[in-house]
Amino acid sequence: MLFSRTPAMPTPDEALPGRAAAIPIPERHTILGTPLAPPFPPGVETIQVALGCFWGAERLFWSLPGVYTTAVGYAGGSTENPTYREVCSGRTGHTEVVLVAFDPAQISLDAVLKTFWEGHNPTQGMRQDNDVGTQYRSAIYWTTEAQRDAAIASRDLFAGALAARGLGPITTEIAEAGPFYYAEDYHQQYLDKNPGGYCGLGGTGVACPIGTGVSTA
Repeated sequence: MLFSRTPAMPTPDEALPGRAAAIPIPERHTILGTPLAPPFPPGVETIQVALGCFWGAERLFWSLPGVYTTAVGYAGGSTENPTYREVCSGRTGHTEVVLVAFDPAQISLDAVLKTFWEGHNPTQGMRQDNDVGTQYRSAIYWTTEAQRDAAIASRDLFAGALAARGLGPITTEIAEAGPFYYAEDYHQQYLDKNPGGYCGLGGTGVACPIGTGVSTA
């Protein structure tokens, strides 16, 4: 959906009210066979990442060895337990996110962040290519201070790599994770259920130097 004006975040007073009841979700991941919702095993960390339409974004992360489970949902806004239609209206403030639960003993946070940065174009503001709206903005919602520090460091590294290729500044929101609202059943592992389904993701073609020991400064 293309807007004739730049999408704007609603204030909490402008946001839709939502509902108290959570949206029902399946118990297990269709590929990994693991639970979609906590509690997760000891040592498993979670991080929420937004990089455009969550159908294709989720597939990037469920494919990584060491990822325990993934789920898609909504975060970063004001509306409680929103529906997909409400999020797409631009009146909830949420962006489409992937909840990534990963085991740091099997996959590094750097590898998760590298997949995030290289999987989309983080310089586009409230859009990813032809997908336009507040729900398509780039974001990282961290759950530990170590994740926060790593996210900021990786952003700064990637910004240098992008600038060297003539791309603009990164617009990715980096903030502490708030409530994560699971998306409807049919969105979970969508491209597994619909192999020919839409995936609008496209990276910049620029490698993120995180974890390589290479500095772009």
